[in-house]
Amino acid sequence: MFCPKCGASNDDGAYTCGKCGRVLRTRIVTRDQSRLAEDPKMRMLMPVGRSGLAIAAGYAGLFAMMIFPAPIALILGIWAIVDLRRNPKMLGMGRAVFGTIMGALFTMVLLWFIYALATGA
Repeated sequence: MFCPKCGASNDDGAYTCGKCGRVLRTRIVTRDQSRLAEDPKMRMLMPVGRSGLAIAAGYAGLFAMMIFPAPIALILGIWAIVDLRRNPKMLGMGRAVFGTIMGALFTMVLLWFIYALATGA
């Protein structure tokens, strides 16, 4: 392959000219989502292949500590677990379980507060 700018001979696989540095052809970079989903480091950084419901359940589980959003976390967690069992290729079961546990725990605390207010205890 010859450079159109300086006319220097280059390897056929070269992306830039070895003499003048001109770009001979652009590199095509493709990212396969399934390949990214297999990389554990990438799964920690990005929600690749992760269920949206599981992500929502995980965050709702964190907000469940404020007591009032706890039933939402419980519902989202259960919904995410059901969705993940229907779609076994999706990831995020840990977040869904976390949302369910935190939602259940703080929903019980919320019910206890409601009971205490209702009975005057």
